Amino acid sequence: MAEMTRESMEYDVVIVGAGPAGLSAAIRLKQLDPERSVVVLEKGSEVGAHILSGAVLDPVGLDALIPDWKERGAPLNVPVRKDNFYLLGQGGKLRIPNGPMPPLMKNHGNYIVSMGNVCRWMAEQAEALGVEIFPGMACSEIVWDGDRVAGVVAGEMGRGADGEPGPNYEPGMELLGKYVFLGEGVRGSLSRQVIVKLGLDAGAEPQKYGLGMKEIWEIDPEKHAEGTVTHTMGWPLSESGAGGGSFIYHLENNQVYVGFVVHLGYENPHVFPYMEFQRFKHHPMVAELLKGGKRVAYGARAISEGGWQSLPRVAFAGGALLGCAAGMVNVPRIKGNHNAMLSGMHAAEAAHEALEAGRAGDVLGAYESAVRTGPIAADLKPVRNVKPLWSRYGLAASLALGGLDMWTNTLGFSALGTLGHGKSDADATGKAGDFRRIDYPKPDGTLSFDRLTNVAYSFTNHEENQPAHLKLKDPDVPVQVDWKEYAGPSTRYCPAGVYEFVGEGDDVRFQINFQNCVHCKTCDIKDPAQNIVWTVPQGGDGPNYPNM
Repeated sequence: MAEMTRESMEYDVVIVGAGPAGLSAAIRLKQLDPERSVVVLEKGSEVGAHILSGAVLDPVGLDALIPDWKERGAPLNVPVRKDNFYLLGQGGKLRIPNGPMPPLMKNHGNYIVSMGNVCRWMAEQAEALGVEIFPGMACSEIVWDGDRVAGVVAGEMGRGADGEPGPNYEPGMELLGKYVFLGEGVRGSLSRQVIVKLGLDAGAEPQKYGLGMKEIWEIDPEKHAEGTVTHTMGWPLSESGAGGGSFIYHLENNQVYVGFVVHLGYENPHVFPYMEFQRFKHHPMVAELLKGGKRVAYGARAISEGGWQSLPRVAFAGGALLGCAAGMVNVPRIKGNHNAMLSGMHAAEAAHEALEAGRAGDVLGAYESAVRTGPIAADLKPVRNVKPLWSRYGLAASLALGGLDMWTNTLGFSALGTLGHGKSDADATGKAGDFRRIDYPKPDGTLSFDRLTNVAYSFTNHEENQPAHLKLKDPDVPVQVDWKEYAGPSTRYCPAGVYEFVGEGDDVRFQINFQNCVHCKTCDIKDPAQNIVWTVPQGGDGPNYPNM
């Protein structure tokens, strides 16, 4: 094949991903120097189309970035008014009192938001400052200059299903930057390449993940309590041996966010995270809330859960990892958007300082230092042992020990030091024969739904005549390993029904329905053989979340 020739454009800073991290970086760069050339590339059809988050937003990042956000009409309309924590059994619940909880677990001063709408608003602020934002521009390759990241390839379109250029093929462009910021979110495809090639995770614990699934419901106005935040732990995951919990957030317009998180370090390959979510909604507390309501949207995505000890180096020659691309989620708080915003600001300030000094393409040591010693560190370090305690000792012990450790950390020390995570989520998966099968109730079509019906409510669309963006390193592994040794967990861990084993006996084959993919990245994370690689489809494809 002849070498590809692409046009190129040069910028001071190229930013991949119009999430809270990338947009914060873009805005801060323009605040510091209105003449700075900044471009943001977004794979979704519009800004916000691929944003899915809980979300209760701690406004600390927004306060620092745009102090007059309220006057500017930022969509933070629902302050948290009530916090509930419950431990669920199959038919009942136990209220966990708020009083003994560490101060960091309180949601006073936070807001229930749609992060998709917050990002849409942030994009308006960025464009008003002169930032160029290009949605529908999937970034498919890193442009390397030796071991320095020099730019990205964006906007390649029109390859046929066989991978060859079709009649309307567009080779895309090289967007070259003096610095390149990767704000792709969890398990970003380019971020993974850079972390692996440059060994950025050397010395760090394995990153850990959860799968977050979310539905938006319109409920009976008499049951709606705007500003109420409820979190639960326990049933139904307590029966399947997996970790995780739920959230129910009452926003405006008689709507509630109903979400469920399953830690992906579970051992039993028969665990079916999506069906655990559907089963959860039949708990009496939840069923009563949703009775008479209707689900209006669905989505899913992975959540980084490794925390402080899993952070890779965030600065590298030519660029930086921002927010969830590095894994800056505070697990017990179930919050990462504030740290994403702060990381974008820190990276922008470090790049501005470097560019003012005439530097380009080097390692932004000031950014690394800001992350390791500033407010992000102050947020993540005190909770660093909660996740490994949960993984090692289960829910009850982690509540007691994790709570004690968070309290001592508020006093400036930890009796536990820094615990490790051990295995990756893929390595944690056990062989099928060592675990019991789990029988899940059939969805009733009123409270609970089958996957394909729900995926329609993510408004996902992929052009079918393109190469599958879910790649197999070895096409024989799914049947020989995934199916025969692990009973095909890809058919269960995927929350969108992408993977199927078709046929029987010696005629079983693996089928990838990539059109269903909601870009959650769970397959890339949980596949025991690490044989599935998530890459970007052509720009604009994927979910089209309205207000997740």
